[in-house]
Amino acid sequence: MAEQGHVYTVDEALTHVGFGKYQCFVLAYAGLGWVAEAMEIMILSFVGPTVKSEWNLSSTEESLITTAVFAGLVDGLSGRGAGSGHVFLSWFLEFVPPSNRGMWMVIFSSFWTIGSVSEAIGAWIIMPRLDWRWLLGLSSIPSFILLAFLGFQPESPRYLCLKGRTAEAHRALEKIAQVNKTKLPNGKLVARRSTLPTGERAPPELVHLLSSNGGNKTTEGKSGLSLFLMLFSSKLARTTILLWLLLFGNSFAYYAVVLLISELSSLDTRCRSPLMFSHHPQDANLYIDEFITSLAEIPGLLLAAILVDTAGRKLSITIMFTLSCLFLLPLVTYQSNILTTGLLFGARMCVMGAFTVSLIYAAEVKLMTLFTIYPTSVRSTGAGAANAMGRIGGMVCPLVAVALVANCHQMTAVVLLVVVIVTSILSVMLIPFETKGQELSDTVDFTSD
Repeated sequence: MAEQGHVYTVDEALTHVGFGKYQCFVLAYAGLGWVAEAMEIMILSFVGPTVKSEWNLSSTEESLITTAVFAGLVDGLSGRGAGSGHVFLSWFLEFVPPSNRGMWMVIFSSFWTIGSVSEAIGAWIIMPRLDWRWLLGLSSIPSFILLAFLGFQPESPRYLCLKGRTAEAHRALEKIAQVNKTKLPNGKLVARRSTLPTGERAPPELVHLLSSNGGNKTTEGKSGLSLFLMLFSSKLARTTILLWLLLFGNSFAYYAVVLLISELSSLDTRCRSPLMFSHHPQDANLYIDEFITSLAEIPGLLLAAILVDTAGRKLSITIMFTLSCLFLLPLVTYQSNILTTGLLFGARMCVMGAFTVSLIYAAEVKLMTLFTIYPTSVRSTGAGAANAMGRIGGMVCPLVAVALVANCHQMTAVVLLVVVIVTSILSVMLIPFETKGQELSDTVDFTSD
């Protein structure tokens, strides 16, 4: 018999049942979504130069193709198309116990690497033999598989609790426990606690951010615009701006490095010293360089896995972004083909690690702060606003990776990229709390003496 008055939250239930077969099913579906989005981004590196040549496009017009794709991803933040990739990340996160959340999010991010490497291999095989349209068609297969199984994906018990559907959330947790061959803790499932589970107080910085909001109840009935503007209240403006800067720089840095690989591989020899470089077929260089550097994401993920739950999120991001700057700085001047590929390999390794941990950290920050402000009816709007900044970073980066480099302004492109990364480092250092090991607060009211 359950203890009289004993209650537990979704996070406590997930910790009790552990990570098992059920979460593996969720991981497989969400991971396939991550593969699909990675393939869509990577294909730009191969299709862009080919389409530029076939359609006689200028460098600016080529960069606008990539920008248009990211504009579509911004629209996809509503949950449509490949832009809904951020939903897979947050959705999977809501099924993972807090104690090993960092490790499993790194494992989840490995699906992005699978998508990137698969696209590089596919382009290497398909592009020289068939048309680029074949590559586009075959790259859409993961998206069609996702669509076919869309009706089977379970709803998050956290979301059900936030909607006030506690009974449904309990049944969802029972299903997880049944598949994992465990049992739920004794007691009653509740959507919130008035104090932390251990009886300890929240970090002072988090109290400062949340104390003036009084939980979800004060926001019921407000319009979407009013709730959006609350992000810029005196208590939340700092975290909002810093988080947006981090997500903007995070996406800008990753996609810029990916696109730089294709641009530097196909750079017109008039931009380089003829004594240092010999002419090679563009396609061969491009496919080899993209494949080699895409493999850099594997050690990048391993580095992220080592650091994320030991050094913490903020320090991990700082270390890996700093290392990426060290790899990029020599590229302000023209280097040999081998050295350029090696430097981009190191830069992509570190940027991928930082990209992964930044997504984990940003998702946790949003769950710990945005969900305490927004009622459930507009929670996707609040989280989507932050994710939109990352997509905007992706929209802007082609102007650096494509236009500047293609017009022989490699030094300017690299310096600007380093400045963006340094800004991201400063942003994450100034965000006032660490999320390592913290529960994902939904509507918790923190009080202070």
